[in-house]
Amino acid sequence: MRGSGNHMSETETKIVDIIAREASIDPARIKPESTLKDLEISSIDVVQIIFAIEDNYKISIPYNEPGFDIDSVAGLVTTVEKLVEQNKASA
Repeated sequence: MRGSGNHMSETETKIVDIIAREASIDPARIKPESTLKDLEISSIDVVQIIFAIEDNYKISIPYNEPGFDIDSVAGLVTTVEKLVEQNKASA
């Protein structure tokens, strides 16, 4: 996560928006250190969140691969940024 306070990266802002929309929760509750479990997001909503992120960024998130954290907001942001960079590098 870059920045502090209310200064979120574009990726972080978009991911928070997706989580809030898909899980029907207030974006103000979503902090970088929040886990999806902390936010009481159901497993069905987690799947929808992952699909929405993949669709938005045209990436495929590796669910069980070491080095990819998809349990927290910060982890999702880092994972998306890493995968987007890999896609750019291979394009």
